[in-house]
Amino acid sequence: MFALQETIRPSADLRNHYNDISKQCREEKEAVIITVNGRGDTVSLSYEEYKRMKARLELLEILAEADEDVKNGRVAPIQDTFDDLRNILKEDQD
Repeated sequence: MFALQETIRPSADLRNHYNDISKQCREEKEAVIITVNGRGDTVSLSYEEYKRMKARLELLEILAEADEDVKNGRVAPIQDTFDDLRNILKEDQD
């Protein structure tokens, strides 16, 4: 299971301590929640963590679509799928 550590900091810290926040996101692999007037406003993540999170979400969306296809009977035998893929690859080579 995936559990991202979180820290809460006021928006003034973003302005006054950006380098510390950036380092915290990158090195500690933490999400930093920025608050305005005591309420959550934005979240800062390292770029690498953002890419990992985005990839996980995209995979979950694909799996949810596949699950929906199975529930609605939109399935095909695996051999048919492989045959179709082989034909596509063959056409690309010609």
